[in-house]
Amino acid sequence: MGRHKVYLDKLSRFFQIRHLLLRQALAECLGTLILVMFGCGAVAQLVLSGGSHGMFLTVNFAFGFAATLGILVCGQVSGGHLNPAVTFALCLLGRERWRKFPMYFLFQTIGAFFGAAIIFGMYYDALWDHPGCFNVTGPNATAGIFATYPGKHLTLVNGFFDQIIGTAALIVCILAIVDPYNNPIPQGLEAFTVGFVVLVIGLSMGFNSGYAVNPARDLGPRIFTALAGWGSDVFTVRNGWFLVPVCVPFLGTIIGVMIYQLMVGFHVEGEVRDKKSRDQENVRLTNVSSNDNSKEDTKEMH
Repeated sequence: MGRHKVYLDKLSRFFQIRHLLLRQALAECLGTLILVMFGCGAVAQLVLSGGSHGMFLTVNFAFGFAATLGILVCGQVSGGHLNPAVTFALCLLGRERWRKFPMYFLFQTIGAFFGAAIIFGMYYDALWDHPGCFNVTGPNATAGIFATYPGKHLTLVNGFFDQIIGTAALIVCILAIVDPYNNPIPQGLEAFTVGFVVLVIGLSMGFNSGYAVNPARDLGPRIFTALAGWGSDVFTVRNGWFLVPVCVPFLGTIIGVMIYQLMVGFHVEGEVRDKKSRDQENVRLTNVSSNDNSKEDTKEMH
């Protein structure tokens, strides 16, 4: 038993990564993998079973709980962003260093890629058994299991605003959750609260295009499907739709940060700042008063 423990300790030391940013990026990779694996797994069950093993509601619950689990897995190491838009928002506010953004984006995309690969391998036979198994569009399309595609009714312009609104809503809610000055969430419940936000956004904004609101969650699986058999159509369909869920969420992030800060953030931060100033002023006045009293006492003694 002792020898086994020593061996495991040596193995742990050998694989331990000392570079902090790389450790954080790897954690983000695993967290995003979990998000995509469970979320896309629910979509795969719905599509490939013809609706017998899932519905719109179950997909949204799966993504919400998957976000919670992903954050629980990596949150203590990396903060549990799971989304480049979240990292971008925190960088805009100065709460994260900008050097984290490209690293997190890369590893979140890699995690999403492998999350999609796992679901592809798990449901490989079911895919081949499905009519039109590698269709990108049409009634039997399966590419939407992994990445988001617009509904028949959706134009690029409407899709543009769909992603802006969805991402802005996500960022506003997340900033409220992580804001230390605004109703702090009990420690340990942040992950569940973020999962609840993802669930609510899916239930209310998922009809148009599957509420990507996450460039890595969409881009990683889309790259995987292009390599796995769906081909370049995943990038060219509907006049290059893929650029909308990959690029537009960052615009939504800027808008979400501005809305939260202008309507809530600056004000609660200002209250705390003013309170600290008043407290410091009171301390200075107390010290001055104490010094004056001590001088008077000294004069009376003489």
